[in-house]
Amino acid sequence: MGAEVRQAKRIGLLYDGRASTFCPGCEHGLLLKLIARALEELGVADRAVMVGTVGCSSLGYLLFDSDFVQAPHGRAPAVMAGIKLVEPDAVVFAIQGDGDALSIGLQELLYAADRGIPMTIFMYNNMTFGMTGGQMAPTTIPGMRTTTTPRGRDAKLSGSPIDACRLLSAIDGPAYLRRAILAPRPLRVKGKTFYSAREALEAYRIVLNAFRAQLKGGFSFVEFVGTCNVNWRMGIDESKAFVHEVGAKYFPPGLCRDLYGLEGGGKV
Repeated sequence: MGAEVRQAKRIGLLYDGRASTFCPGCEHGLLLKLIARALEELGVADRAVMVGTVGCSSLGYLLFDSDFVQAPHGRAPAVMAGIKLVEPDAVVFAIQGDGDALSIGLQELLYAADRGIPMTIFMYNNMTFGMTGGQMAPTTIPGMRTTTTPRGRDAKLSGSPIDACRLLSAIDGPAYLRRAILAPRPLRVKGKTFYSAREALEAYRIVLNAFRAQLKGGFSFVEFVGTCNVNWRMGIDESKAFVHEVGAKYFPPGLCRDLYGLEGGGKV
C-alpha cells in the first residue's frame, strides 16, 4: 500500500493561483502566508484590513484577499490609527520594511506605540533598502556593504544599527513586543541542503500572539529578521546562514514585552 498523500489546506485569504512577485529566497511570501493563516485561525479574516507601505511588502496586496488601504511612505501607523478610529472592530495590520518603519516612518511608529493604539505591525528587517536597490538602511550592520556604503558601514560616520525592540521598550504604550528570526536555518546533511522548519513554526506562534494582543486592545509590534539575498549579492543558502551567524548577533531574537501574558511572561 502506497504512502498517504495529503493536500495542503488552501489559505482562503490568499488569492488562488497567483504567482508570487517576491524574489526567490525572500521570506516576505512566507510571512504573508503566516498572517493569512493566523487571521483565519482566530476567526477574524472578515475583519482584516491590510495597510500597504512603500517597499517590497507593498507587493502583498497582489496576493492578499482582504480590505486594503495604501499608505504614503512610512505613514502606515498613522493610517492604521485612522482606520481604528472609524472602525474599532477592524483588525488592522501592516508589514513594514526596516527602512519604511525606522527612517521616514519612525515618528509615526513611535507615536502610535506611545498611544497604545490597537494595531499590529510586522517589521521585516533585512538590513537594507530592498526595493530601491540595496542602499544602507537604519538597520544595516557595521561593515556591511551596500550601494551607498560600498566599503562597508562605518559606525563613526553613519551611526549604529537601530534596535527597534529596545527603542519601543522605552515606551509604556506597547502591549506586545517581539523579535524573531524568520529566515530558515540551512542544514547540510550528507552533502545536501535542507531547511529547518523551526523558524516558521515559531514565527506562526508569534504572529498569532501579535493579533491576540490587538484583539485584547493593545499595540503589538514584531520584528522579523529575514534576508535580501539579491541586494546582499549572496546565494540563497549563504544569505540565510548570514542571518543566523551574523544578523542574530546584532538583532537577537527574544520577547521584549508581553503585558497580556500571551507567552506566559510580562514586561522585560
